[in-house]
Amino acid sequence: QPVRDVDQALVALQHRAGGGRQARLCVPESRTESPAPRRAAPASMACRAASQLFCRRLASGSAAVRPVSAELRRLRSELFSREQARQRAQFPRTEKIEVSLQGPGLQGTLLVMNRGLSTPYSCAQHLSEWQVSSVALALVDGEVWPLHRPLTSSCSLALLSFKDPEPHHVNQAYWRSCAMLLGQVLQAAFKEEFNVELLRSPELPVISGAFCCDVILDPGLDSWTPSKEVLHSLSRDAQLLIQQDLPWEPLEVQPAIALEVFKHSRCKQQEVEQRAAESPGGTVTLYRCGDHVDVSGGPLVGRTGLCGQYEVTAIHSLGPGSWGLQRRVQGLSLPLLLEAHHTVWRRLRDRAQRLVEVPLTASAASPQAPPSEVPQAPPSVPQL
Repeated sequence: QPVRDVDQALVALQHRAGGGRQARLCVPESRTESPAPRRAAPASMACRAASQLFCRRLASGSAAVRPVSAELRRLRSELFSREQARQRAQFPRTEKIEVSLQGPGLQGTLLVMNRGLSTPYSCAQHLSEWQVSSVALALVDGEVWPLHRPLTSSCSLALLSFKDPEPHHVNQAYWRSCAMLLGQVLQAAFKEEFNVELLRSPELPVISGAFCCDVILDPGLDSWTPSKEVLHSLSRDAQLLIQQDLPWEPLEVQPAIALEVFKHSRCKQQEVEQRAAESPGGTVTLYRCGDHVDVSGGPLVGRTGLCGQYEVTAIHSLGPGSWGLQRRVQGLSLPLLLEAHHTVWRRLRDRAQRLVEVPLTASAASPQAPPSEVPQAPPSVPQL
């Protein structure tokens, strides 16, 4: 029988999957049967064909016909791999560089690594298992550096973790990573026939209480109201990605490459142009997690396995925008090494359910926030 309710459909899909596979959200099916089509007159058929051709020609040439979600992820991942291989081919010979490690217990340690191939994560693998499991970000000659970006010259290196005395850079990268993980979940959650456009994620400090991912769903879902079961399903999908411990691979590219990667999305093409205009070098940084590729305005942490508690807390409607009905999906997360008691987590979650008001400049530049260790709890909750 046709399913009348979105949530009933979701529960049914999860039941059939045995709870172990990722269920896809669906929309109600209509019981109305369309009447048998009548044979159109030749003139009417010609007018309809001309109208369709005219509409197709009106479409912007910057965005091609959009394939289904799975095919779209595959195409973007292939373009990412192609550009990644091209950049690595710029270092055909193995050249050695010296990496001087900084930090407690590492002063004076010198590693000899491979130029254009070795990364800060490679350096951590030469130290200890604890360094590999706890490192989240790096500082290369004082510059914030993703763990999986190759080193191109001799440098000083500091490995950063969530328990450093000044964890501002790590916390901001973690919040940004959680938002990108949420976007990856949303793009794979719906049936293939429904488009999900990820907008530019607002750059928020950790003390905002929730990370955000702004989306435009398919027009057929404008009347859809998500329930608690939907939020729980999205949270479970995120936990599956966390359990896979997937790396976030960075790739700095020219705007033309990024526009080619996102040629099926006008929203992303607009974001690429904005990011390139804001970048001092005019480049854009892409990240890949699994087969999901997206744009980022700053560095991410090394891998999804660094996320501990993670929950999608709310989906708010922001009203009509330039591309359609805009929604803000919010979530809450704590790193694996900083998990909270369930009573503290409940209060943090209650706060994360409230709509996060984004300042006008939050999506255009990184906020100048003071260092903060973790999302701050309400005054009545003990600090973590």
